[in-house]
Amino acid sequence: METELTVETELHADEQTDIAPPIDVERSLEAILMIADEPQSVVSLATSLGVPVGTVRKSIERLVADFDGVDGAIRRGFELREVGGGWRIYVRGEYDDAVRDFVLTQNPTRLSQAALETLAVIAYKQPISRGAIASIRAVNVDSVVRTLLGRGLITEAFTDSETGAIHYATTDLLLTQLGINSLEELPAISPLLSDGSDGFDDVH
Repeated sequence: METELTVETELHADEQTDIAPPIDVERSLEAILMIADEPQSVVSLATSLGVPVGTVRKSIERLVADFDGVDGAIRRGFELREVGGGWRIYVRGEYDDAVRDFVLTQNPTRLSQAALETLAVIAYKQPISRGAIASIRAVNVDSVVRTLLGRGLITEAFTDSETGAIHYATTDLLLTQLGINSLEELPAISPLLSDGSDGFDDVH
């Protein structure tokens, strides 16, 4: 009997070694939100991490306080903000100029072909969501959209209250760069497309 108990105990011990260590929810949320291009709902974050919604809510509250420098912590140059029913990390308003100057002085002035194509889609179909841009271009446009935002050529026009999707539009800087006064002066692009896509010239 003693031998059987010993074997059973060893089996249970082996099973326990296969159990994954508890997830660090706050650090995991921090990592996810650091690379998220659109606001993430509490439910989607909880589903992604496989933890209760309540746990995610409390963790987000602690992250907000941490980033804001509550209780003597260092106030970060970024903040965790709730927008359109979801959460996303943003640069604090007082550091916008510093970030803009860095982007304009450190990044190369020429845009890649992918960036130019994405900019054209936004210019002609704005306001448009990142998902819609990706659908038109048939490629992932996350990094390209970040580049265009950093250059000040596009801006976040609004966030859909139902889906949380950010819609993008071009800025006055783009008009200046193109040497035109309004979007109505953009040339017709449909004749240049191989499939003659009707309606692509509709500028809102």
